[in-house]
Amino acid sequence: MRVLLAEDDAALADVIARGLRRAALSVDIARDGGTALERARTVEYDVIVLDRDLPVLHGDAVCEALNGDGALTRILMLTASAAIEERVEGLALGADDYLPKPFAMTELVARIRALGRRSMRARPNMLSWGELWLDPARRRAGRGTEEIRLTNREFALLEQLLVEPGATLSAEVLMERVWDDRLDPFSNIVRVTMLTLRRKLGDPPVIETVPRSGYRLA
Repeated sequence: MRVLLAEDDAALADVIARGLRRAALSVDIARDGGTALERARTVEYDVIVLDRDLPVLHGDAVCEALNGDGALTRILMLTASAAIEERVEGLALGADDYLPKPFAMTELVARIRALGRRSMRARPNMLSWGELWLDPARRRAGRGTEEIRLTNREFALLEQLLVEPGATLSAEVLMERVWDDRLDPFSNIVRVTMLTLRRKLGDPPVIETVPRSGYRLA
């Protein structure tokens, strides 16, 4: 799941981003409302965590602009105020959820995951391809009767392939969906992670490389 964090407090943004990345979420950071809106219009995020009091362009204006665009991305608005009036006003602007500061990281992660599920098209609770299976809600995957322990990135790669069974996904698409903008676009991390994933999934191979195109389920 890819998240845009719009927060002008650099120290707080770094703390939140680290917490979200530990929860296996890909996080991009925008320090002002103008940058947040630009990124939201060019990258397909699942959730935007939007601080309300942003410089350059206020969080309210960002929220209104995205709703005016008809964007499907879910918006979780943050504010330093716990007043009910502020919360109601934020939801009226088109935010999908509202969280006052300070907050527990576990709650933020839970709310982001809940919003992310709402932003995705309907899908079965269990994803499968032949003997291969994956349970997104419980973060479990396996082949046949054997459960396989995967890293967060391996799990996310496999999930992307199972969501679009038979489709060929390029390394660029996988990089955008599974990692974030801190990653060097010339990195070979997708290939390396795919190699370890294939090894864990065992034989016969269930993921094949399509020359000059990407990867797909065999």
